[in-house]
Amino acid sequence: MRHLVKGRKLRRTTAHREALLRNLVTSLFEKERIQTTVAKAKETRPLAEKMITLAKKNTLHTRRQALAVLTKESAVTKLFAEIAPRFSERPGGYTRIVKTGTRFGDGAEMALLELIGSEFKKKEKKKKDKDKGAKKA
Repeated sequence: MRHLVKGRKLRRTTAHREALLRNLVTSLFEKERIQTTVAKAKETRPLAEKMITLAKKNTLHTRRQALAVLTKESAVTKLFAEIAPRFSERPGGYTRIVKTGTRFGDGAEMALLELIGSEFKKKEKKKKDKDKGAKKA
């Protein structure tokens, strides 16, 4: 029986697993969308939700708690300045997991883990200057 046995080990030691999840959450807050396996996404989601709930309080103590988990200070700054205010009225469910199929190499189930409200935005192409190529006389 699996009573009170939570989480997946992901075939890693405890320290490796914790480092992996911290890096995934940091990347999620920096890029607002990451592609990973379904198992990793399902393990990362609760940690990301807890970080957003912490950031909604926006105190020095919660900022330090977030810094203890996230690996980059820039991710903490973005979390408190941009992401948490976006979810101020929402009581939970800040992330979404979208299954994208299998990975070509090993057949692992892949998924997108993204923040709600960060729908796909096309990158604008840079315009080439026509005058740049011409010589100025």
